[in-house]
Amino acid sequence: MPEDYYRTLGVPKNAEGSEIKAAYRKLAMKFHPDRNSGNKDAEQKFKEINEAYEVLSDGKKRGLYDQYGHAGVQGGASGGAPNFDFGDAFGDIFENFFGGSGARGGRGRRRRGVDLKYDLEVSLEDAYSGTSVPIPYQRMEQCAACSGTGAKPGSKLKTCPTCRGSGQVQLSQGFFSLAQTCSHCGGEGHIIEAPCQDCRGGGRVRGKAKVTVRIPPGVQEGTTLRVPGAGESAGRGSPNGDLYVQIHMKHHPRFTRSEDDLVFVRTINFPEAALGCALQVAALDKETVSIKIPSGVQHGAVFRLRGKGMPRLNLRGHGDLLVKIQIEVPQALTPRQKELLEELAKSMEANAEKDPGFFKKLFGE
Repeated sequence: MPEDYYRTLGVPKNAEGSEIKAAYRKLAMKFHPDRNSGNKDAEQKFKEINEAYEVLSDGKKRGLYDQYGHAGVQGGASGGAPNFDFGDAFGDIFENFFGGSGARGGRGRRRRGVDLKYDLEVSLEDAYSGTSVPIPYQRMEQCAACSGTGAKPGSKLKTCPTCRGSGQVQLSQGFFSLAQTCSHCGGEGHIIEAPCQDCRGGGRVRGKAKVTVRIPPGVQEGTTLRVPGAGESAGRGSPNGDLYVQIHMKHHPRFTRSEDDLVFVRTINFPEAALGCALQVAALDKETVSIKIPSGVQHGAVFRLRGKGMPRLNLRGHGDLLVKIQIEVPQALTPRQKELLEELAKSMEANAEKDPGFFKKLFGE
C-alpha cells in the first residue's frame, strides 16, 4: 500500500494548494535523479512525491482521495502529467539544472563569444569635438581553415550517436520529461573525427584585429563604448562577443573637468585685483572670450561663461567654463614697490587694523 500522500509531501490534510506546491518543489529538488545519480532510494522517493503531487494538486482527484483513499484514485495517478503550470512549479528547478534555460538547450541555444575590454586614453580636445580612433588588439577568431567547424577541411562530421544529431537528450522522470544538453557532443549534434590541424579541433585561433571606434563628443572618464561583434569568437559559426572600450581622460595643462563643466584657473596680480582688469581666455572651441574682472575681486572668485564647457554626451548643449581667480602675492619687492605699498597701507590704515592679514602676508612681517 502506498504511503499517505499528505505524509509523502509532509503537509497537513488541510494544506492550501500553495503549501502543497511549495512542499513538492522542495522535495523534487532534493530527490531529483540528476542530484542523486545511482541512488535507487532517491529515485523511488522522487516517483512517490510525483505521484502524491499529481493527486493533491488536482482538486477533483484530491476530493476523491480524501473520501476514499488510494482506492478513489486508482488509475488516476498513473504517471501522466497533472493539470498545472510546469513553468511555475519547476521554474527554479530548471534554473538550477540548466542555468536558467528551462528545457531549451543544445543546438537551440547557440554559444556566444567572450566579451573583451580595451582601455583607451583620450585628450580633452578629442573628447570635446569627437573623433574616430583605430584600435589594434588580439582576440580569438574563427579558424579560417575550417570555417570554425573544428574539423579537418574535406572531412565529414559524424552525427552524435547519443543524441542522434539533436544536441539534446531527454530525461523522463515520473510524469514529466526534461531536455538536457548532450554531454557526448556538448550540444553540437555531431562528433569531430578528424580535427583541423590549424585550430586542433577548437574552431578558433588567436589573431590580430583592428576596429575603428567613434568617440562621440562629451565622453568623460569611465565612459564605456560598446562595439558589437568585435569580441572573441566562440567558433562553430556562433556569434562573436562584443568589445567594450573604456575611456580614460589624459591630463590637460590648462583645463580641469567637473562633469560637463571646464575649470580654468587664471592668476592675476594685486593691482589687477584691486583696480579690475579685462582677461582673454581661449576656450576649447578655439574662440577667445573676454572677461571683465571687477575691481576688488577676491581670491578664489569664480566667473561662469555659459555654454563654453564640454558637450553633453548624447544630449543637446554644453556645460559652462568656470574661470577661477587666483591672486598672486609677490615674494620679492623692489624698494620702490615696497615704498608705494607702505603708502597704500597707511592710506588704508583703518581697514588694515581690522584685517591686517593681507599686508603681513605681502611684506612678510
